[in-house]
Amino acid sequence: MLIAAARVITGIPGEVILDGAVLIDGQTIVAVGPRAEIQTQAPAGEPQLVFPESTVMPGLIDAHVHLAFDAGPDPVATLQNRDDDGLLKDMEARAEQLLGIGVTTVRDLGDRNGQALRLADAIARGAAPGPRIISAATPVTPPGGHCWFLGGEVSGVDEIRTLVRRNAAAGAKVIKVMETGGGLTKGGAKSWESQFSPDELAALVDEAHRAGLPVAAHAHGTDGIAAAVEAGVNTLEHCTWMTPEGFELREDVLAQIIAKGIYVCPTVSPHWQMLPKVFGPEKATAMFGLVRRMADAGVRLVAGTDAGVQRSGFDGLVSSLAFYEHLGLPNDRIIEMATAEAARALGVGGQAGQLARGYSADLLVVDGDPLTDLRSLSAVKAVFAAGARYQATERPQP
Repeated sequence: MLIAAARVITGIPGEVILDGAVLIDGQTIVAVGPRAEIQTQAPAGEPQLVFPESTVMPGLIDAHVHLAFDAGPDPVATLQNRDDDGLLKDMEARAEQLLGIGVTTVRDLGDRNGQALRLADAIARGAAPGPRIISAATPVTPPGGHCWFLGGEVSGVDEIRTLVRRNAAAGAKVIKVMETGGGLTKGGAKSWESQFSPDELAALVDEAHRAGLPVAAHAHGTDGIAAAVEAGVNTLEHCTWMTPEGFELREDVLAQIIAKGIYVCPTVSPHWQMLPKVFGPEKATAMFGLVRRMADAGVRLVAGTDAGVQRSGFDGLVSSLAFYEHLGLPNDRIIEMATAEAARALGVGGQAGQLARGYSADLLVVDGDPLTDLRSLSAVKAVFAAGARYQATERPQP
């Protein structure tokens, strides 16, 4: 199939092809370039789709979701009231919702009983519509720690190593560690409080890297961020630099994040504009400012929404990206954070996040030009995941 549009954003920095086209064969991109040139490479009678007022670009990537949660007022209670079969059906609907807005890859950072792995397999087989899922399976947490209800409670180095090996054997593509507490867990550690010792963190990272898996660290607190960086994690989730008194960004730790090439996913809620009302204007301004400081310093930021937690639905990535526009980041960098840079952070930079020969045919077609108007990302004309055009399915109402 040949897909042509007014412009093609390839995902290669600075490259935009006017009157461009993408040629795909099955699940793979075979050619990208000016429309006239690509048409000569297309076999006779090859189907063509032309979008004369639109942009073709790589499918979007949400680097931090929880398909097991429903984004309602109490996601934990809802989860605990669903059996695994019911939960899997719920997760299928949420995955399809993500695909419908143009998200073709997600990283699921914690579910219950491997349901995200089951769903990832179904999607890969074509048995269910949805984005590519990079699953962490069961997140690692201490007894009673953050998200203990997902089944990953461990105590001590030996149990940590055992859980990492179990996740790896089950097919996890990343290991998630709850280095600090979080607000979703009632009665648990505070968001700024660390949950693991340096020796425990080091063992977890060692075991994960032995298995060839990256480590994503849930880390709100400044001390927890510093410990995770020292241990050698690959991505920092949230990274809000919290302390009991407020916020403290440590320049020495920031320098290590940059030097080690650690990615940071700030997990911006689609409803980020509500944060001044939720936390107060002063605190929200400080939180916003820390993200801008990391961006200005050269931290490799990637886009993620924490979809599934309160007030973070599965249709909110574009709204979340508007936060970075509010901070003053240029549109091309914001788009890269949700495509090529996110793919690199997730370990799939050689197959997703760009439109290039040999890459998976994950394409998003939107009206307008998102390089000049980020809101164009919401004007979805077509979505292709692994070469298959998404068509909405009819689902029974609950």
